[in-house]
Amino acid sequence: MSLRPTENPKPQPRARPVLGTNIPSFCFETIQELSHYAAHLVAALVHERAALGQKTVVGLPAGSTPLTTFRELIRLHNEDGLDLSSVVLFSLDEYYGLPANSPQSHRGWLQEQLLNRVNIPPDQVFFLDGQLHQSDIDLHCRRYDEAIQHAGGLDLVILGIGLNGHIGFNEPFSVRRSRTRLCTLDPITRRSVASDFFGEDNVPIQALTVGLSGMLSARRILLLAIGEHKSKIVVEALERPVSDRVPASYLQEHGDVRVLLDGPASSMLKGASTPWLLGNVTWGDELIKRATLWLCAQTGKALLKLDADDFRAHDLHQLLRHHGPAEAISQKVFRWMLDTIDYHPAGTQPKKIVCFSPHPDDDVISMGGTLIRLNDDKHEVHVAYMTSGNIAVFDHDALRVAELVADYNQLFEIELEQTNRLANQVREAIDQKKPGQPDMESILRIKGLIRRSEARAAAIAIGCKPSNLHFLDLPFYRTGTIAKKPVGEEDIQIIETLLKTLVPDQIYVAGDLADPHGTHRVCAEAIFAALIRMTERGEKLPDVLLYRGAWQEYPLHEIEIAVPLSPGDLSLKRQSIFMHESQKDKALFPGSDPREFWQRAEDRNRGTADSYNRIGLPEFFALEAFARWKGKPI
Repeated sequence: MSLRPTENPKPQPRARPVLGTNIPSFCFETIQELSHYAAHLVAALVHERAALGQKTVVGLPAGSTPLTTFRELIRLHNEDGLDLSSVVLFSLDEYYGLPANSPQSHRGWLQEQLLNRVNIPPDQVFFLDGQLHQSDIDLHCRRYDEAIQHAGGLDLVILGIGLNGHIGFNEPFSVRRSRTRLCTLDPITRRSVASDFFGEDNVPIQALTVGLSGMLSARRILLLAIGEHKSKIVVEALERPVSDRVPASYLQEHGDVRVLLDGPASSMLKGASTPWLLGNVTWGDELIKRATLWLCAQTGKALLKLDADDFRAHDLHQLLRHHGPAEAISQKVFRWMLDTIDYHPAGTQPKKIVCFSPHPDDDVISMGGTLIRLNDDKHEVHVAYMTSGNIAVFDHDALRVAELVADYNQLFEIELEQTNRLANQVREAIDQKKPGQPDMESILRIKGLIRRSEARAAAIAIGCKPSNLHFLDLPFYRTGTIAKKPVGEEDIQIIETLLKTLVPDQIYVAGDLADPHGTHRVCAEAIFAALIRMTERGEKLPDVLLYRGAWQEYPLHEIEIAVPLSPGDLSLKRQSIFMHESQKDKALFPGSDPREFWQRAEDRNRGTADSYNRIGLPEFFALEAFARWKGKPI
């Protein structure tokens, strides 16, 4: 039952308590460390209760948030001998009306991602049944609650938090005493999972969920929040008063809750964003910059217009006392921000550059203007497209291309029989395809070809050479569904091979943890793993710059390089984004932002320039922002 000691134990995760929250909350430097902590807490509880001859009754959710925790539990089971045979597991929710074998089913997801890989006995696993007739649901839900009580009650519940504050499928304005039931999904919930179903129209309207009273009756609760897109609702749940508008805030009334956050999810909490408002802090350069830029936003003043009264009026007495006068602080931060502006981010001497693009359009959307500048500066610019992006193409586009090729071959009398047969197979497969169903292999290949041709046209438009475009097609992405595999050895090897072959002086990596699909994060994990191996072998690393994707921009205090763009640069960048025709007008997975990708990019680039101007720096038409990699995983 005990864990076997390993020869090279992993370093213990470093958690930083987050001050100012109404629930004990802890921020971890990386998602891996957060997951390590959560999984080992589960393992310790299982071991403790098993030693007393007791089972451990656990309530688990599905979804991307607990996935890395589940993978660490699987590792503990496989490598360290963690015995989970004494666990009784209750699934917390399920979509209503969804077949059990659907890839979006929570039952199927838990089976695939956890249960098939550990030794929890099947007769100790309980699922809500989303296929019952409505007349049978009340009885089923009642018996589910009874089964939990019969098992001794929940010892531990692991929860994620929705963008609207839901836990399980207890949507906003759920009743505190609610039991397991059928509920109607909030529009925000349906929109947030739309990519899992290949479109919001395919998302079920109702779901079954364990109620708030059932979850809050658990002896211990872990709430996990990962990613910058969760930061706003984390504030509502942890710092604001309890409200039925934010069901997760009811956790404040529980006696044994821990909230585990990564840095981006905690970024808007007072203890992370404005710790000086909660007490004494140690004023390093990074905190001085953040506080002074925050003061600019609070006062509406430029840096060089701040005075001592501004610092005192906004509780920055300590900063003024230890690093003042006010003019000295403001001038220092002004110089720091001025030094971030760089027209030539790779210098003026020819260098070899690699831009890693998770999806086939992230390069031009996120840093198209900088790629224009790098090409204009005569650098050897390579773009490595890490995934095919094939699941983000509409069926009608795939059918159009298949029929176009068939017509083309007929026009020029090229392989007519095989071409027509494939076109008919594609047409038939699309006609018979059910909502949310993955594509057959041939359709995925056609969709991948569409994305590849668009990426090539876009890169050439901004000056890249066709021979410098690399389509890596990393294995972790090749599932045909939204759910991806974890980063594997083959993924890392492909990246290492590219780096060894090209030996770049500078690389650009998508460090966007707000990507709702997780692909950016997984791609970054693979790149960082390859770079860390290079470090361990004593090899020289390239200069590593991080860029954001289509969802967020770096806050001012995190920007280390800002590349000015002219109106001509922004116009050419827009034209290159337009080359991605399958993603234009209406993308299959646009996220929650209704704007097109080119609009998001332009608004963000102009917004960054406006932010620089507001703090008193030169006025630019647009800016693309970057940060430097700190040499750690994410």
